[in-house]
Amino acid sequence: MLTATAFPADAQEALPTPVATTAEPTSLADVATEAATGQGPATPAASADAGQPGVIVVTGTLFRDSNASSISPVTVLTSETLERANITTVQDAIRSVSADSAGSISTGFRNGFSAGGAAVSLRGLGVSSTVVLIDGLRSANFPLNDDGHNAYVDLNSIPFSTIDRVEVLKDGASSTYGADAIGGVVNLISKKQFQGVEGSAQGGTTEQGDGARYRATLTAGYGDYKAQGFNFYLNGEYTSDAYITNNSRGYPFNTLDLRPSGLADRNRNDDSLTAQNPQAVVTRVSQSDLNNPLSGKVGAPLTNQYQLLNPGSCPFGTYTVNTTAAQGTGCAHNIPDEYSIIQPRQERYSTTGRLSVRISDNLEAFASGSYSHSEVDIKGTPAGIRQTQPFGASAAVASSSPGIVLPVYVCSTGVNCATAADRRLNPNNPYAAAFANNPGQGAARIYYLFGDIPANSHRYVDVFRTTAGISGDLGAGFKFRLNGVYARDNFSVTQRGFLNIQGLLNAINTGSYNFVNPQQNTAAVRDQISPDRTTASYSTVATIGGSLLKSVMPLAGGDLNVGAGFQVRRETLMNRNQNRDLSYYALNTSSARGAQTVTAGFFEIDAPFLREIDINVSGRYDNYSQGYSRFSPKVGMKFMPVDQFSLRATYSKGFRAPTFAENNPASSYSGFLPFTPPASFVAAHPGNPAYTNTYNIGSGAIGNPDILPEVSRSFSAGMIFKPVRWFNLTVDYYNIKKTNLIVSGPLRAEAIAAYYGQNNVTAACAALAAVGTGYRCNVIDAPDPDNPNALPRLLVFDAPYVNANYQVSSGVDIQANLNVPVTDDVRLISRLDLTQVINLDLVTPGGIVQKYAGTLGPYQLSSGGGTPRTRGNWQNSVEVGNFALTATTYYVGRIKQVAADDITPVNGVIDLSCKNALTAQCYIRPFIYADLNAAVQVNDQFRFFVNVQNVTNTRAPLASGAYTSNPNYLSSWHYAGLVGRAFSAGANFSF
Repeated sequence: MLTATAFPADAQEALPTPVATTAEPTSLADVATEAATGQGPATPAASADAGQPGVIVVTGTLFRDSNASSISPVTVLTSETLERANITTVQDAIRSVSADSAGSISTGFRNGFSAGGAAVSLRGLGVSSTVVLIDGLRSANFPLNDDGHNAYVDLNSIPFSTIDRVEVLKDGASSTYGADAIGGVVNLISKKQFQGVEGSAQGGTTEQGDGARYRATLTAGYGDYKAQGFNFYLNGEYTSDAYITNNSRGYPFNTLDLRPSGLADRNRNDDSLTAQNPQAVVTRVSQSDLNNPLSGKVGAPLTNQYQLLNPGSCPFGTYTVNTTAAQGTGCAHNIPDEYSIIQPRQERYSTTGRLSVRISDNLEAFASGSYSHSEVDIKGTPAGIRQTQPFGASAAVASSSPGIVLPVYVCSTGVNCATAADRRLNPNNPYAAAFANNPGQGAARIYYLFGDIPANSHRYVDVFRTTAGISGDLGAGFKFRLNGVYARDNFSVTQRGFLNIQGLLNAINTGSYNFVNPQQNTAAVRDQISPDRTTASYSTVATIGGSLLKSVMPLAGGDLNVGAGFQVRRETLMNRNQNRDLSYYALNTSSARGAQTVTAGFFEIDAPFLREIDINVSGRYDNYSQGYSRFSPKVGMKFMPVDQFSLRATYSKGFRAPTFAENNPASSYSGFLPFTPPASFVAAHPGNPAYTNTYNIGSGAIGNPDILPEVSRSFSAGMIFKPVRWFNLTVDYYNIKKTNLIVSGPLRAEAIAAYYGQNNVTAACAALAAVGTGYRCNVIDAPDPDNPNALPRLLVFDAPYVNANYQVSSGVDIQANLNVPVTDDVRLISRLDLTQVINLDLVTPGGIVQKYAGTLGPYQLSSGGGTPRTRGNWQNSVEVGNFALTATTYYVGRIKQVAADDITPVNGVIDLSCKNALTAQCYIRPFIYADLNAAVQVNDQFRFFVNVQNVTNTRAPLASGAYTSNPNYLSSWHYAGLVGRAFSAGANFSF
């Protein structure tokens, strides 16, 4: 995270010109190049500090030299701003902007669909509604969709060391870049030319001695563009981040047992003898088919006696249960402490090259290419013996079995164990000898976690990207640009530790897997049960576009500028299903595929009728080969009665076409989220907390070819206040409404409530189906062994993609900048970036309002981080000669642990009071911490720096309502409090 700088173009100011190695041309053709794409000024974008010469921001407009760039609110993160805060990744830079809100994805969220990726969600409208550009041009989306359907550009795959600045347009529906930018646009501006050699090296670790980070960059360039007419540079970058475990951070981030905090409403591993752990527990049941471990039967002779297969194998001691429902002794375990990680291991490297050529005095061209490679390794909890059938099994099959059982006899694969000549007593079944003559009554239902089979995933992404363009002056006042881009993301994920269903059943039938002493299992047996599954996917984008600009005539406030352009874009996606044959337990079944061509035309007119009034009108027409098309207009106005004060406002319309996952019937996904059964269900299942505790309930969706695009209406109004040269302030109000909102199962809570409102499966599934078209029961749990006649749990239900009614996002941005030369050698620089969310509401088709602002909603998003009502940061720097000291303070407001999308409405109203909190802890306290960075510019060639992140070692606040995969913390907003105090040091050099 980082303090951001938001400036109107005419009020932005820069530090003295950087060293000549980064100087850029100022030719007429270069001006046309930058203006045509919104890439920025021809000179380096220096720090946008108040009190210095202006920096022109062009994201959001075609016109570089006009007031149009200050009509829409834009946040600028310059290289100096990033350097002061020791920001070294695109993810940290962009996600630092306070406008990033609900649905934002951080690398720390390791268990999502896109684990290892990172994305920005401006205004809380979702990653699909934020457009990320590099030099005004799109890149390929990450091949895995977030939540199975949201498309986004992975910020971790973008090289950082070539970025000169970041411009964030916080205004919806850009005519220039795409009407799908409903939440806004992030434009990463890279260096255009470079001479000489420069680089950096940095290393550091946390106070705990883990999470080591190493980073190195090197850039070399040749060619004086002004004198020789060309420039070429080549850049390389390497970054490595090590693991951080939950164990290393201690309570409460390494456990689900919150009794020390006075909270006893979270699951613990020793709440029940049926909680799975690496020491197997069994109880005797009957088995109808001796060859099928899935044919265990509920009812006689089921007992309440549970026993450990190996009582002497408990490394952390034991616990004893003695109730009417269950009796026995189990091994004590703390699964998050033993297996979970906070930060994955990552390694990234990239190379980027760019050639700029002046063809003539009026024409110039460029070509660039980049390759980046990112690897992510994520450790997880070992897989367990499922007590339910695999995903995709029918409700009838699922309800016939109480889980996997160990038979009395084992024998060769493929023969009948009831009569096989080589059958023998099962060495893993403690009841085998006693029931040798009655094997159908001596099966052992097993509860077990495969601790000897490590669970982890290895993911890599290779991103290839090339761009080229030509621009210049055609004469008669016309300037043009023509450019193109091709990018491809190759993605591969290898999943380890998931259980192959048939491999497991074969191992049980033959007795080849040793459940009593798992350490004695061979690698071949483990590979039979859990073979690695590698799945490759890819996405591509190819774009060609151009624009033509002309200054038509002078007006009282400046030139009347007119511009128009076109774009043709081809996108493809092949996200293969990791569990396409349903051969693995619990392995994700998400998949998406598709191809489309998007043709667009756009225009913009900027008319400064008076010095005090500038009106900007633009529009864009998009046509998708899938059959979607729409014209999206935009109008903006700036009123400046005096130089020190301006008012601005914009109004626009936009639309986002469905992603391939949302509209292609060949695409599907299943997602699982925590659910706590209602009190009536708990009352019907006395004495079995394992059946009534919080569990993961799944909802599946298939692409809907009849889905409609999302459409939006955006409004912003603000003021620019610059009373003196060294200070400025902007305040902007935004209000965005999205209709035809594409969601999966907006009536999810109602569907679950309908099911649990009945007392038998037939009535329950009928009630769920009556909620809406496409809703249906998919997988029902086995009956409760202790209460076989009671309603069983709902495990998976189908909740289709539909167009919900609408969503509203509104709030206020406040940004202030101060740059005061205290003396000739002392300068004070201060920046404030603050967003106050007023509303983030979703209105369902039934008219029910789900309010998210200030709560953990929307809880159904994969990141599940909620919507902080207040978020901001404040950076203060003191420069004394060649020494600089910077403190950057970050703030996330209090979050109420309720979630409107997880609460059943009563009489059409959702009660967000604390009585409906996800846990007994109603509020997550505010989080505030600070980073400290000190740097010394030794000479023109060397700069040394030392950085302390989270200098006060502030702990992340307890968030007991967070997903159990991230126990008791919100990785989206409180990640720095999990990492704790961290140190790094490094140097920059240039020659």
